[in-house]
Amino acid sequence: MRQNSLFGFLAAGAIALLLIVIAGFYWFFGKSPVNLIGGGTASEPGGAIFVSKSAPVMVSMLVNPDKLQASNSDRELSKLKTSLLANTGIDYKQDVQPWLGNEITLAVTSLDIDRDAANGRQPGYLMALASKKPENSREFVELLFSKRALAGENLVVEDYQGVKLISDTSPSEKGLLVGASVGDFVLFANDPKVLRDAINNVQAPDLNLTNSAQYQKALKQLPKNALAATFLNLPAVAEWQNLKLEEATYDSQIVSLAINPKGLLAETSLLTSLATSPPSSQLSQPVGALNYIPETAGLAISGVDLSNLDNSDLAKLWKQVTTAISGSQKDVTSSLAQPLADVQKGWGIDLQKDIFSWVKGEYAIALLPREQQINPDWVFVVEKSEGVLEAISRLDAIASSQGLNVNSLTLDNQKVFAWTKLTTVTNNLDSGSESINLKAKVQGVHTNLGNYEIFTSSIDVINQVLKVKDNSLVKNRNFQDSIAAIPQPNQGYLYLDWAKSHEIVERQIPILKLVEVVAKPFLDKVRSLIVSSYGSDTGLLKGGVFFQLHHS
Repeated sequence: MRQNSLFGFLAAGAIALLLIVIAGFYWFFGKSPVNLIGGGTASEPGGAIFVSKSAPVMVSMLVNPDKLQASNSDRELSKLKTSLLANTGIDYKQDVQPWLGNEITLAVTSLDIDRDAANGRQPGYLMALASKKPENSREFVELLFSKRALAGENLVVEDYQGVKLISDTSPSEKGLLVGASVGDFVLFANDPKVLRDAINNVQAPDLNLTNSAQYQKALKQLPKNALAATFLNLPAVAEWQNLKLEEATYDSQIVSLAINPKGLLAETSLLTSLATSPPSSQLSQPVGALNYIPETAGLAISGVDLSNLDNSDLAKLWKQVTTAISGSQKDVTSSLAQPLADVQKGWGIDLQKDIFSWVKGEYAIALLPREQQINPDWVFVVEKSEGVLEAISRLDAIASSQGLNVNSLTLDNQKVFAWTKLTTVTNNLDSGSESINLKAKVQGVHTNLGNYEIFTSSIDVINQVLKVKDNSLVKNRNFQDSIAAIPQPNQGYLYLDWAKSHEIVERQIPILKLVEVVAKPFLDKVRSLIVSSYGSDTGLLKGGVFFQLHHS
């Protein structure tokens, strides 16, 4: 379970960062946002040459806004494109469109510009815009700052190693702005030192990100049709958040976005120079256990082998990333299946020891949202393998030891076993006396179908499973379209019906609430998302998230 939901959390965190930084683009020009998600043409971020190897984050949009409009991938783009310069007196079509190329890169270049902790930490920000007509872009820089001077800003012009830097002398409510034209790029920063460092990075190749061996390794994972890419230096990101990692298996991450005819694919690759274990079993098709998951499921996790999670590289990564991104050691993955965690707590069992340890074949876990009920129902399907029958007998024994009754009953000609707890219910009669009745509260139900053992939270749910037939999740058209976008072979899936279950997941992963606030126009179009991990290289953990979109 952890291996498949892991990439959902990682991609969500990186995409949230990507969207937040995109929203930060307008900070340079007067706080007017622009949306640049669409189709791209640049092969890789050329702006990386201005960025230091030690920079925590670099985000690159490998696309020209006009090409986005031509692709008609998002109607809002045409409305938002000119808003980038809304408060500057600059006209996009006249002053920017003639020279703007296929890349806009934004980087957090340093954690503290002056490296003086006494006056607080002020990160350095750098934006690089590719220019296809350098002469026109140089004129744009001059025009932009002349407009700022007319608006009351005091400007300073500095020649630094042959490059003309123009900057404000005092920050306004729009923020301090420094600009320059360097070769085929226009650069903007929030402090003159940031631009000086950017120029130094070009002239001293050993300093820049382009010449980082780890970055070059990451670039090999970038798809040719990427619209955008985010590169993260994970130890630096942790330091940025004042966090200390007890373990740091993976040191860098690259996230890319690409358009698919039915939606958007975000891929993430985590890299390390350390020796890692080979990836787990690769699957060429969805596991058969999904045939027993009703299509009403809001969330489903499937794969093979849960027996070695604690010792896997994925477990080490999970601890590192949850600390770096969320600041918490909480096991967020287990929280995704909170009802199972509640069973663990109520019965006094250990999920890893008493359940996951014997799941060496296929598995599928699903949550089924239920109206007027905060916690959803659940289904857990396990392929029969050596030790499974003995493990189920142990679970029955644990249930008995916790005061539950293990009863067998027939449901639609199928023998099922229910774990129930008897309680008394007192009713007042018209005669004034009391009637005491027994009520059985179901804590769980299990049965076997074909080569699978099936556990559910209630009789109603096991009844759904028995009647699932052609209405299983794996035969659902949305699910089929989603898995078609994920490379095969892979290590299984996490599928989320956004409309049904995003509130359930957001309660367990708070960062998704931030994603929804920042990316609401996009998420309003999301029908579902599916997450998977794939690849067979050691030292590399790779996965993807495919967002299936509503088409108006």
